[in-house]
Amino acid sequence: MDKGKDFSRSTMSIFLSYFKPHMGLFVLDLSCALIASAVDLIFPLVARHAMYSMLPGKEYETFFHVMLIVAIAFLLKAVMHYIITYWGHMFGVRVEADLRDDLFSHMQSLDFAFFNRNRTGQLLSRMTGDLFEITEMAHHGPEDLFIASVTIIGAIIIMFTIQWKLALVILILLPIALIVVMLNRRRMIRTSRGVKEKLAEINGEVESGLSGIRTSKAFANEETDYAKFAVANEEFKTSKCENYKAFGMFASSLEFFMSIMPVAIMAFGGWIIMRDEMNYADLITFYLYISTFITPIRKLAGFMETFMNGWAGLTRFVEIMRLEPEEDLPPGEGKPVTAYNIDIDDVSFAYEDDSIDVINGVTLHIEEGETVAIVGPSGGGKTTLCQLIPRFYDVDEGSIKIGGTDIREIRRSTLRKNIGIVQQDVFLFADTIAENIRYGRPGATDEEVVEAAKKAEIYDDIMAMPDGFGSYTGERGVLLSGGQKQRVSIARIFLKNPPVLILDEATSALDTVTEARIQGAFDKLAEGRTTIVIAHRLSTIRNADRIILIDEGEIKEEGTHEELMKMGGQYASLYEVK
Repeated sequence: MDKGKDFSRSTMSIFLSYFKPHMGLFVLDLSCALIASAVDLIFPLVARHAMYSMLPGKEYETFFHVMLIVAIAFLLKAVMHYIITYWGHMFGVRVEADLRDDLFSHMQSLDFAFFNRNRTGQLLSRMTGDLFEITEMAHHGPEDLFIASVTIIGAIIIMFTIQWKLALVILILLPIALIVVMLNRRRMIRTSRGVKEKLAEINGEVESGLSGIRTSKAFANEETDYAKFAVANEEFKTSKCENYKAFGMFASSLEFFMSIMPVAIMAFGGWIIMRDEMNYADLITFYLYISTFITPIRKLAGFMETFMNGWAGLTRFVEIMRLEPEEDLPPGEGKPVTAYNIDIDDVSFAYEDDSIDVINGVTLHIEEGETVAIVGPSGGGKTTLCQLIPRFYDVDEGSIKIGGTDIREIRRSTLRKNIGIVQQDVFLFADTIAENIRYGRPGATDEEVVEAAKKAEIYDDIMAMPDGFGSYTGERGVLLSGGQKQRVSIARIFLKNPPVLILDEATSALDTVTEARIQGAFDKLAEGRTTIVIAHRLSTIRNADRIILIDEGEIKEEGTHEELMKMGGQYASLYEVK
């Protein structure tokens, strides 16, 4: 995220701050718009002069020379519109890219709780649809407003020099039209924001439905999922109808005023002509100017919808940008990690808005190089405790130290670079197998990737594939088996080679034979490293230095496998069941 931007300022100030890096294109866009508007303003005056002087004076040669110049001027206007269309949109694209860069970067800095509260489809809607609407507003907003202002103000000034009484009619009708626009503006903003929210919801349902399509088909629940989608779709349709109703009121009111202007000019102009205070040439000139500024007014009417959508998107963008990122120390500050013993002292933790502690007064000391296994019933707090060590969440009470240093005094990036995690829920990117393994240490050589795959017992499987390490994994690794996905994720850790390991059900998707083969590799990797293993298969952690049994957020039992079996307590019961 651009640290130079102050997102506590007004929404409009934030919006305009994105113009600054591309001010050259913005000025070019408005300069071309000014030239195009000037051509439109000059033509009625030229036509009036032709009707007053050239044609009555039979200055035909001069007349055609002037018309040629006018034709060249309109050719220049066409060139200006090309520049406006191309470079103006390029300006918008660059602003959009900056917005998306800041938004994505800021989202990466937000804590896990934010992503727990927000669905992927809704966030994707903010990254795409909202930013597109903001871009349209960034490009067309200033440009259309500038063209309309120059054209309307210039036309009215010229009309006053021709016949001030007739120009006064236009000056009276325009403010009335403006009041109508302002009265409809608030409702349009509200309904447009509602559309954005419903669109995010429907995107969330689509993302959920497509991501879970295999589960849906397995349970034959297509109709149930469709019903959820249909509800969101109907709500979106209703909000969209409200939005168009508000815009319809705006557009129809504006259309009435735009249509009544020629009628008013004809009626009042006819009366002035009857009084011999104006001739037909001036009346025709007035008609030309009315058509000149009615066009930009109509464009403003279309822009109002763009502005409402863009402003709603901008508001939602600013909402996220104002969220506080994960609390962290500034770059260059923070203590280094020099030792890898872990001290968990009287730690309690509850998830946001949850009054029940998931971890309650846990104290645990793990020596550097020691392997500690954590077992217990599902929901007992095993995974949560391990998520506190890399600061995915911060403790509510107590402290966690690594090498004697409170982890809150270590930068998160420094802390996490020293910790390798293989999670129970494996996530693979839609990329090649090689790149998924290389994610453990970006910049690793192909040889290092191959070596990591061999250690993770996935090398033979990869080489049996048609494209080898270049094989595509599919969305979330769908083209690989569960065991292959798990072993690719394990290969990442071998490549990362961290001093602290957290294995959260790391072998849960492996068959017994493969698990036995890879367990030896894990034992080798764990040598000299601080290792925490969460396991349901208790047979895999018999050789751990210590076994901790956690239930209901508390440590219930602690000791070696043999010691715990002799106790005949909860661990012994679980082991016999497993």
